[in-house]
Amino acid sequence: MPISQSEKANAFAALHQGSEIFVIANAFDGCSARMLDALGFNAIATSSWVQAALLGKMDGNTTREEALAHAAPIVGATDLPVSADLEKGFGDTPEDAAATIREAGAVGLVGGSIEDATGDPSAAIYDIVHAAERVEAAVEAARELPFKFTLTARAENFVRGVDDFDDTIERLQAFEKAGADVLMSPGLPSLDAVRQVCSCVTKPVNFMAGIPGQSFSKADLAAAGVKRISLATSLYTYAITAMHEAAKEIQDKGTFDYIDRTTAVDFNTILKD
Repeated sequence: MPISQSEKANAFAALHQGSEIFVIANAFDGCSARMLDALGFNAIATSSWVQAALLGKMDGNTTREEALAHAAPIVGATDLPVSADLEKGFGDTPEDAAATIREAGAVGLVGGSIEDATGDPSAAIYDIVHAAERVEAAVEAARELPFKFTLTARAENFVRGVDDFDDTIERLQAFEKAGADVLMSPGLPSLDAVRQVCSCVTKPVNFMAGIPGQSFSKADLAAAGVKRISLATSLYTYAITAMHEAAKEIQDKGTFDYIDRTTAVDFNTILKD
């Protein structure tokens, strides 16, 4: 029997309350979602950078409709709970964030993130009061859904050129007070910074792996207090790097040795209904 959205939502929420750290693996299409499911991951996420890249765009240039159209087939491909990278909610106002959460629920998502980055390089981060109001509106919209929608609030300082750890902590605490279920600050510069974040809040913390030199082991992150590890763009960029290397071999050498290096994957089993 198909698993209902409510069942997926409850399973996703329970992962955050369990005693073990878990990895939420970022898929980029239905096939990759099924592969991650077959490999034993417990939850799937999307990546805004990847969804933009798949459309030939830069991150931050997709619409709400495009983001949800990217997420829908991933949701449909697996019985695992899927949470989406919903950027800033595709608008500046609290209502924009709320509308995005409502529409995310309508396409089958059981979680999603709202960030405090503006998309404007001249003023990269919303002021903390407005940022918290946007999270609060998203939380209220999530609570109105007929299932448990897990809302992640993201403090984006370190990936937007704002090297201010104290402000990051203050923002995460404000987002926790606004009702966010999970807290996240991509690009934390050290394991000690991760440890400090986890000690300053009571809600589960998501660590984003994928930045070279700033991607720590699962065991170290668990010891630091992290509950969830997301993989951001890393699986997609690993795959596209392999494609680039294969294409370069064809162009530069006129050989096809990459075919012999291809890992045997039983796609018929993965894609079987």
